[in-house]
Amino acid sequence: MSEKTENLVEIKHLKEYFNINVGFFKTKPLKAVDDVSFDIKRGETLGLVGESGCGKTTVGRTILNLYKPTAGEIIYDGKSVKTKDDIKEFRKKATMVFQDPYSSLNPRMTVSDIIAEPLDVHKMYKSQEQRRERVLELMNYVGLNSEHASRYAHEFSGGQRQRIGIARSLAIDPEFIVCDEPVSALDVSIQAQVINMFDELQEKLGLTYLFIAHDLLVVRHISDRIGVMYLGKMVELADAKEIYDHPQHPYSVSLLSAVPVPDPKEARANKRIVLSGDIPSPLNAPSGCPFRTRCPHATQKCAESMPELKEISSGHYAACHIL
Repeated sequence: MSEKTENLVEIKHLKEYFNINVGFFKTKPLKAVDDVSFDIKRGETLGLVGESGCGKTTVGRTILNLYKPTAGEIIYDGKSVKTKDDIKEFRKKATMVFQDPYSSLNPRMTVSDIIAEPLDVHKMYKSQEQRRERVLELMNYVGLNSEHASRYAHEFSGGQRQRIGIARSLAIDPEFIVCDEPVSALDVSIQAQVINMFDELQEKLGLTYLFIAHDLLVVRHISDRIGVMYLGKMVELADAKEIYDHPQHPYSVSLLSAVPVPDPKEARANKRIVLSGDIPSPLNAPSGCPFRTRCPHATQKCAESMPELKEISSGHYAACHIL
């Protein structure tokens, strides 16, 4: 067997453009993901944050080939994922937990059948008994009782439904899971339980996560490193603690100024940076740096060229002309 690579997933210059009708027989590309590169180390959690519409969910779905990439390369465990066979193999190692536990589960299927669906697709059992045992083992992993197996999804609360979704994502014994805002539809009290469960599963099963969210406190709790996206571009990438303590990109600085602080004294001293203007449409993105129309430091150079994501200190990358 070949030597295991340090990076489990490598994304190089990923682009995902959707053609949108803008008139009579005219289309225009909507650049949902525009030249994004990053890697995820084995056993690590990379958090991906940004406003709604910045392309973070599209990144997750494109990596798993739910959308066919417009351009770029997806490398998994040292091998490029290109052909249909590559994708089929990759999908035995990589799965997804969806955002909405209400719409991502089939209301006509029992919990047992929902969880076993990936096992059925990949023919991963020899007998019905083996299938049943695997389903019960997965339910045990996520804190569901065996008597829940014959019930239907609508009989459960949001938190329990998300646990069913997580059990389903673990069915094929994956190494890599894309978590697409898995707690944003849940009550705050339930969010903490589900986040802790992700942590425990990662330790127990040696999982690697791409954790997509817009709640910065959730991301800080679970991530080793964090990438910040804006309008289809990666604008900053660093260790979780580093990005919270020393954000460099003006967009990250503004995002983090809005995070609530538990200490009242600190909260009063913390100046919230409110951005002017609305997020531009990805259909008509500004030239050069996409953030320049809302950036207090924008110069002429920002309008002329997109800054590259460069290392500004050890392991800390940012895409900004003024840094």
